[in-house]
Amino acid sequence: MSLYKSNEEVEIQRESCMMVSNTLTEVAKILKPGITTLSLDEFAFEYIKDHGGKPSFKGFHGFPYSLCISVNEQVVHGFPSAYELQEGDIVSIDCGFYKNGFHGDHAYTFIIGEVSKEILDLVRVTKESLFLGIKQAVVGNRTGDIAYAIENHTNGKHGYGVVRELVGHGVGRQMHEDPQVPNYGSRGSGKRLIENMVLAIEPMINLGTRHVETLEDGWTIVTRDNKPSVHFEHNVCVKQGSPIFLSDYAPIEAAEKQNINLNSSYY
Repeated sequence: MSLYKSNEEVEIQRESCMMVSNTLTEVAKILKPGITTLSLDEFAFEYIKDHGGKPSFKGFHGFPYSLCISVNEQVVHGFPSAYELQEGDIVSIDCGFYKNGFHGDHAYTFIIGEVSKEILDLVRVTKESLFLGIKQAVVGNRTGDIAYAIENHTNGKHGYGVVRELVGHGVGRQMHEDPQVPNYGSRGSGKRLIENMVLAIEPMINLGTRHVETLEDGWTIVTRDNKPSVHFEHNVCVKQGSPIFLSDYAPIEAAEKQNINLNSSYY
């Protein structure tokens, strides 16, 4: 069911979305080789709690952590663990924040140290595809317009694998609402977008095959060929002409850049 939101409700939800951005920004400040993904989860849990929210993911259908942390060939829903991040890893960190009746839910993929040009290109192109998809999130378009923009840029122009088993979605009082927002599809297909729909648009793009499988933990999704995957996600509100961003990558990117400078000995 697609849930219409008033302008007032969108503004209330914006706080939850921005708190996800703030949480990811704080996590970005401490990322470096040698840090465990479990310590990142514990850090985020305390940050969310200290700012009056609840982690949307913790307990959702039994998920036991506050963050989904997916490293290298892990696509999404990775479990935080004692794994220590290493030079050359890429890590997708997905976070949810619940407050005042609304969820925020978005993600960012970070690069740890130096990686190959092949990986840099995958990260860059996936991020580009997110913003191309977001441009289509306007009144009168359909979910297929978003999907086509993402697929055309990642697969059509660059030959990457576009994950089909997992999709973006509406978000609001429930973390997952209609409409589903695939990352592949045809222009003019799918659900029509109406004003004040809030969407989580999230391309999940693989260096190799699009095919994925689930690990024995029942959650972690990995690429079938064990090649790296990249995941970016934003929260936007559908409007006439152009969407409104409810989340913000700018502070995350600034923290990421500052972190690289402070830890230059690692890079």
